[in-house]
Amino acid sequence: MTVAWKQQAERGSPLAIRLMAWAAQALGRPLARALLYPICLYYLCGSRKANRALRRYYEHLQVHAPSWRVLFRHYHSFASTLLDRVYCLRGRFDLFDIRIHGLEVLDRALARGCGCLLLGSHLGSFEVVRAVGLSRERIAVKVLMDEQNAPLIRALIQELNPAVAETVIQVGGVDTMLQVQECLAHGGVVGIMGDRLMAEDQSVRCEFLGEGAAFPTGSVRLAHVVRAPVVLFFGLYRGGNRYDIHLELLSESIQLSADHRQDDVRRWTQRYAERLAHYSREAPDNWFNFYDFWQAS
Repeated sequence: MTVAWKQQAERGSPLAIRLMAWAAQALGRPLARALLYPICLYYLCGSRKANRALRRYYEHLQVHAPSWRVLFRHYHSFASTLLDRVYCLRGRFDLFDIRIHGLEVLDRALARGCGCLLLGSHLGSFEVVRAVGLSRERIAVKVLMDEQNAPLIRALIQELNPAVAETVIQVGGVDTMLQVQECLAHGGVVGIMGDRLMAEDQSVRCEFLGEGAAFPTGSVRLAHVVRAPVVLFFGLYRGGNRYDIHLELLSESIQLSADHRQDDVRRWTQRYAERLAHYSREAPDNWFNFYDFWQAS
């Protein structure tokens, strides 16, 4: 399997993340945001592969030959969400103007008493998912994370907020499924990403922005096993301190038939890909997969 996204994520990110974490805590958000400009300029000038991937992404959005200004704005949106992640982990949601659209969808899903899965992506900020939990008292929010491929992020979470670190469920652990089922059984929410492939993932090709791309099927298969509602989650960064969270019901219960299992998996994954494409058009500079998404397989 292509591991381009891992290579891109590892390139230079430890220093940038550490710098942002320090600046966020030592300088405060206004001054820390000023540092984003030279950081973004550095990555704009030195990340040829990422720039090529972004240009291809914009071509799929019918934006041909995007200018350097467009690419810089894209990097700045990404850097802004990384910086804000520090404050989210600290519980400083008061710093942001977070608008939640479709909260009634989550309420109806949770009313069944069996919890729900929040299916997100690397479009926008997934960390603001915790704001959804804060909007409703006593809702436990846990997140599935591949800690082996994100050791720095895991260490940063532990450093900034050990309590949040306790809500992370390791993907592929011996008790992963048990932790997921326990959270759901208590009416909680489990967040999971649905757009990046791991080496061990099964995948299906779905149409995404006009071309076939490989999507992991793990989230659909997990939903089938746990029989919990699946709610799509998109935390879009709108500039400044504003985030728009969009919640949509994917299914009250995903069921995969024995005779047509692969077709069912592809159908549900395609629905996810279609909504991901929709919000990519709504907020194009929120696409934070800095690799050739259509070639990864």
